Amino acid sequence: ILPFIVQNSTKLVYERLKDLQIHPFFKFFILSMSTDVSLMEFSEPGTFNYSTLLLMEDNETLYVGAREAIFKLSMQNVSNLSALQVDWKVPEQHMLKCIAKGKSKETECLNYIRVLQVLSNDMLYVCGTHAFQPLCDRLSLKTFSLLGTHEDGRGKCSYDPAQSFTAVMVDGELYSGTAYNFLGSEPIIFRYSQSQSLLRTEYSTSWLNEPSFVYADVIRESRDSTDGEDDKIYYFFTEVSVEYEFYGKLLIPRIARVCKGDLGGQRTLQKKWTSFLKAKLVCSMPELNFVFNVVHDVFILKTPDWRETVIYGVFTSQWGNVGLSAVCAYNMTSVEEVFSKGKYMQKAIVEQSHTKWVRYNGIAPSPRPGACINNQNRMQNIKSSLQLPDKTLQFVKDHPLLEDPVLPIGNGPRLITKDINYTQIVVQRVHALDKNVYDVIFTGTDKGVLHKSVLYEAEVHTVEEVQLFRNSEPIKTLVLSSSGAGSLYAGSDSGVVQSPTAFCEKYPTCVDCILARDPYCAWDRHTFACVNILHIPDVTQHRTLLQSLIGDASQCPLGMLCSVLANVNVNDQQHTGREGVLI
Repeated sequence: ILPFIVQNSTKLVYERLKDLQIHPFFKFFILSMSTDVSLMEFSEPGTFNYSTLLLMEDNETLYVGAREAIFKLSMQNVSNLSALQVDWKVPEQHMLKCIAKGKSKETECLNYIRVLQVLSNDMLYVCGTHAFQPLCDRLSLKTFSLLGTHEDGRGKCSYDPAQSFTAVMVDGELYSGTAYNFLGSEPIIFRYSQSQSLLRTEYSTSWLNEPSFVYADVIRESRDSTDGEDDKIYYFFTEVSVEYEFYGKLLIPRIARVCKGDLGGQRTLQKKWTSFLKAKLVCSMPELNFVFNVVHDVFILKTPDWRETVIYGVFTSQWGNVGLSAVCAYNMTSVEEVFSKGKYMQKAIVEQSHTKWVRYNGIAPSPRPGACINNQNRMQNIKSSLQLPDKTLQFVKDHPLLEDPVLPIGNGPRLITKDINYTQIVVQRVHALDKNVYDVIFTGTDKGVLHKSVLYEAEVHTVEEVQLFRNSEPIKTLVLSSSGAGSLYAGSDSGVVQSPTAFCEKYPTCVDCILARDPYCAWDRHTFACVNILHIPDVTQHRTLLQSLIGDASQCPLGMLCSVLANVNVNDQQHTGREGVLI
């Protein structure tokens, strides 16, 4: 039985958190969009659901997929009036057909754009729900118009705009996680390719059991590989557990992977993944037997060496009244260890009718089931999955679940908050003036708020909270610019908001600037201002900057420090406390 704390145990969790001496309160600047900061906004009257964002930094453009429209915005200023728009509405006959099947004319029988992926330098691949008849097309970036190819969107895009969905384009091939039928009862992980065979998962609860997909991306393991390894596509989702006994539907966060070079099997698993494996993604507080068992979003912080890549995820419990959110982080090497060496699980019949999942203690066939084709296989004259032996393919068909879990860095969450529901996450690695690098975590909430936290060696420090959307609606998408001191873009039902990654100018004194402990910010002794160090690429100018990420304000000019200490009560009033828990 999976240990966890259920609905009536919230009080116990909070009491035990105090016993662990975890700080129950933290302070940070509360930045209100209406009074303190200037954020750029975009929305079009009568258009809703701005939930699909694609940032193309080479041409400084943010593409936005909304309900029945695609927009082209300036990456530098989304409020710029030069925005372009392409309408993609549902023909009346398709809408009537959708309504006849019992769907809502006002909210469901419309075209929600859910796929915006780069196909080439001048072409996007786009898909929409199209009144529960998913459709795909190509969007010319030169003319900013749809080509009218009208490709079947089944498996590439969800039918239902409210259904969970993820997709990523890898070398011209679309990898998606969605439902394959109108009812949403047939989940699928699918690859659409013009050059390779179409591949999908087996229709079996052993493979996918009511999954809620949140993210997918590629890890380029083939780059500089000495053993001819393949690139892998990783999927993240929550599904109903098959391996734990419980009185109801127990949810489990998963990480699954497939190989980019997979061609399916010759006889067994024809046109199906031969490399599909999945494992449990653990985010828990072992000392409390408390498990965060629903993953809401994932961000992969990539590095030149894939082994140093870090995966970040935001989690909650399926019992909403517990009121805790967590951020867990995972090393890519730990993930690879589980998928390359982990034990398999198998079905066992108990008491003639009851099925239970237990560890497989036998010897797995060779080559290892679910592994990608590498040089070792090629030396055995197995050059593609089509040449894998049936014994290996039958085994992976029956044993897609690994027993070994993927454990988080530090065996627990990096950040826990109380009474805040995180919905989205992005992470940026910042080089500070102390020559160290720090991971800065941006988390969006269901109230339209953005939190910014910094991971230090022994703690997490929350720098600020920004109210992005006035009407406190959920943040549905977060996208981060990777170029210099860029921007962060958030999408919601009502519009798009662009925010800087740091508000250094809001710290009026040297002490405020230093005590913020923001790796983006430093005090300039020449201009007497708090500045963003990423705006100063010339490192020779860094000599005039003061920064202390341990919050040592003794570096500040003595007169300024004394002035601040004399007015400490006034300064305290500028900060607002928010209940939360930081590890």
